[in-house]
This record gives sequence, C-alpha cells and structure tokens, in this order.
Amino acid sequence: MSNKTPMTPQAAARIQSSTANQNGGTVPKGSFAAKAQSAAAKNSGNGKQGGK
Repeated sequence: MSNKTPMTPQAAARIQSSTANQNGGTVPKGSFAAKAQSAAAKNSGNGKQGGK
C-alpha cells in the first residue's frame, strides 16, 4: 500500500538544492530533482496544494 502525497514546491526546492550541490551547481535534465520540480508546479496549479 502506497501513500501518495503530492510534491510541494518546498520539497522540490530542497531536492533541487541538494542535487545542485552535488553537481557543481547544475541540475541535470531528466533527473529526479527536475521531475520533482515539474510535479510541484503541476500540483500547485491544480488545487492539490492547501495554498491560499
């Protein structure tokens, strides 16, 4: 059984920051960090976030 929690922009930012630190300041295209950022953007635009 999996618990599907939507990706938040804050979580995506932490993932992207960590990936950039490990790769000399860049985030490789197609990486998990890039996919997380994309998912967060999609989630924040369709009401899945409890935002304002």
